[in-house]
Amino acid sequence: MATKTISVNLDAYDKLVSARSTERESFSQVICRAEWPPLKGTAGDMLRAIQQQRSTADVEFLDEMKNNPPLLDDPWDRE
Repeated sequence: MATKTISVNLDAYDKLVSARSTERESFSQVICRAEWPPLKGTAGDMLRAIQQQRSTADVEFLDEMKNNPPLLDDPWDRE
């Protein structure tokens, strides 16, 4: 099997270590087990939302999106 060496910072390394289901699970297995949902809150999503809400409230909508952006789900967040 081909491999590729990568560098991660210590915080990322600690997250990988804590995400292992057993001490023998490799980091490759941890990464492959992780689920990567599609990103939300992209500029394209904002544009589609604006196009659907065409009205005099467009400026208010943009201000709301700027001040309260949609939160992205973090597959590594265990808090």
